[in-house]
Amino acid sequence: MIGRRGVLAAAGGTAAALALPGCAPSTGATGQGTTTLTFWSWVPGIERNVALWNRLHPGVRVELEKVAASGGAQYAKMHAALKAGSPPDLAQVEYQMVPGFLLDQGLVDLARHGADRYRARFADWLWQQTVYAGGVYAIPQDSGPMVLFQRQDLFDRWGIETPATWDDFAAAARVVRRRGAHLTSFSPSNPGWFTALAWQAGARWFRAGGDTWLVSVDDEPTRRVTRYWDRLIKDRLVTTQPMMQSAWYAGLQSGDLVSWTGGSWGDALLTGNAPGGAGKWRVRPMPQWHTPGSGAAPSSGNWGGSTTAVFTGTRNPRAALDFAVWLNSDPASVRLLIRGGYGYPAPVSGFTPAELDNRAAYFGGQDYGAVVAASGAAVDRAWTWGPTMDTFFQRLTDALSGAVSDGTPLTATLPGLQARTLADLRDKGLKAEAA
Repeated sequence: MIGRRGVLAAAGGTAAALALPGCAPSTGATGQGTTTLTFWSWVPGIERNVALWNRLHPGVRVELEKVAASGGAQYAKMHAALKAGSPPDLAQVEYQMVPGFLLDQGLVDLARHGADRYRARFADWLWQQTVYAGGVYAIPQDSGPMVLFQRQDLFDRWGIETPATWDDFAAAARVVRRRGAHLTSFSPSNPGWFTALAWQAGARWFRAGGDTWLVSVDDEPTRRVTRYWDRLIKDRLVTTQPMMQSAWYAGLQSGDLVSWTGGSWGDALLTGNAPGGAGKWRVRPMPQWHTPGSGAAPSSGNWGGSTTAVFTGTRNPRAALDFAVWLNSDPASVRLLIRGGYGYPAPVSGFTPAELDNRAAYFGGQDYGAVVAASGAAVDRAWTWGPTMDTFFQRLTDALSGAVSDGTPLTATLPGLQARTLADLRDKGLKAEAA
């Protein structure tokens, strides 16, 4: 152990362990009377899953509280509850936020309650994103493999082929711009989106070297991404409208924005916010950095995805684990989550890609679940989240937004971002070096 709080290990437990307090003894899942668990989540429609669990498991009642998932408000509320000693038993926690809760000694090591026996139910790369120093600190729920959503009607009208490479994407942007529209937007205020682009390009910003975090934010794959978008922005081939705001949605509706690289959950976002595009959009694979026929394997990034984590202080860790596993792997529960519009399911069985096509009519009858599944299979499994991602994402947003506002190159922000990230880790008492 290193110091009072220890050092977070990279996924797979390759660094020193984090010092964690012992969790409260389990009272069992189905003892005398009814066990009650509190659960915080923002997933659309998840109340149906909770109602089904309560109907099937009368001895363990789950009480759901919906939390706002805007600007990190949900995590501020969770950290505040931990500090006050009154957290929920379970909560929805995105993968990148798990290490931050570990730094606050806020999560139960579920391996101590038998979580490892469920490992085979879930995609291995997602399971690994919940494992630190040999402990299991959450149960995977879903992921967000990246795909390209495109207005097929306008692509066809303007004679544009689906871009197979990022060079093709830039060429398509020139054609679209000549038609008075924009191919897409570079959104500086969506750090998860930019992270997914760097992830696809081969970036690995954080990894463990013994008891030290190695940081490589200013690496060549990330520079490749920033140089690429620097050119598109300079040539005014793309807008810089923030995603998921009124002007951006208006662009999708009007045909000013004719494509979007987004997570697989984007099908629900488009149908809910651009209803006039019904039948016009299609789901395609992400453009690649390599040339088709080069023999290189397809690559993809991931944007989004959550876990169900159990907080320290719960009096019923085994019951909480049972619910978390059921919620995220039981076929009936997974079908309800799919219906609600969450990302790509984390379990390896109990559903088929075709079941993801529940918005096929909007996408012209396309069986797009197969495209999402192929993207998920192409995500780099070696990616590791660092221990201060909430701070890092804010710094990334500030850096990209500042560059767009000032008209300076995105690439020029990376050395400063690297230096600030190292300083943030060290301020937490962690060892950190440039990779």
